[in-house]
Amino acid sequence: MRKKGTFLAFAGLLLTLSVVGTASAQDAFNQRGNILISDQFNNRIIEVNPATNHIVWEFGNGSSVAGPLSVVAPNDAQRVGSLTLISGTGAPQGTEPGCANAPCLDNRVFVVNAARQIVWQYGEAGISGSGPNQLNTPVQATFLPNKNVLITDQGNQRVIEVNQSQQIVWQYGMTGVAGAGFDELNNPNSAELLENGDILIADENNNRVIEVNRSRQIVWSYNNSGDPSVLSGAAFASRLCNGDTLITDSNNNRVLEVDASGNVVSAYYTNTQPGSIPNPFPTRAIRMCGGNTLISNQFDGQVIEVNPQGTIVFSLGTIGVNGNGQGQLNGPYDAKEIGDYVGITPPFGGFFPTPY
Repeated sequence: MRKKGTFLAFAGLLLTLSVVGTASAQDAFNQRGNILISDQFNNRIIEVNPATNHIVWEFGNGSSVAGPLSVVAPNDAQRVGSLTLISGTGAPQGTEPGCANAPCLDNRVFVVNAARQIVWQYGEAGISGSGPNQLNTPVQATFLPNKNVLITDQGNQRVIEVNQSQQIVWQYGMTGVAGAGFDELNNPNSAELLENGDILIADENNNRVIEVNRSRQIVWSYNNSGDPSVLSGAAFASRLCNGDTLITDSNNNRVLEVDASGNVVSAYYTNTQPGSIPNPFPTRAIRMCGGNTLISNQFDGQVIEVNPQGTIVFSLGTIGVNGNGQGQLNGPYDAKEIGDYVGITPPFGGFFPTPY
């Protein structure tokens, strides 16, 4: 599926995000071309105007305790109209100062309005579980055309479709069972609805990407054998307009584009630029309408935009430095340019008008 939008050309221009500065008249919430970032270990979602380098909107007060004004280690965010869908994944032990002795749990997928009010939620703050209205490390969520929400519930080894009444109406993966057999997943990291109605899943610890139909049959796969030399740590996958599949091959520090026959069309390694750490473990790569790719290069502390020739034409964050100071991000897990991406389920308006 394709969401059309205006492509912002920054060819040859390398910019660095400044998180401190005075907003200008150009800065406005929810403008096409702004970049929405899940700044994971800073416990926030930020919307940045890349023309001024200013944060124009954010959710999350930095707390490592899940609550109405906080989100703990978000992995994913999506703008839908003026609403923002957020995956509160939670922070593993030792990744944040407030989580030194134990994990900091969140376990919610929720929607906030422009005023930062939660207007819908699935999952209970700080509680892990697999029962009704419970999640265990939700890493990604996306709106569907039927107004349901598709949630990758990683710790429960499943992908679930939830309606607005918080009922599970479809599931792939047996709850709590890690495996590679029929209806089994192992640490799934993303799921996207395809135009044909199938679901494309990045099955991270099985080192594969699979397309499943609504009858839970695998109809296409890349590296279904799980060979880590082919694919290791499949963090994200999306289907492009030409039928190719864009895959974030996290443990191999690269982004792959493969065709329907499994041939590698292109590969971009994210640890080759000066200043990069050896293993930045990229987590998200999203193709933009103009052909460039926006990559969340997690432990390099950067979001980068790469053209088809493999040249970085835009960046946010300080390479090799994770932090919360000026020009810094901390483990950015996801980035989307508002109104400009290809291959992921497009947003739809009219959701959740009443505060939750």
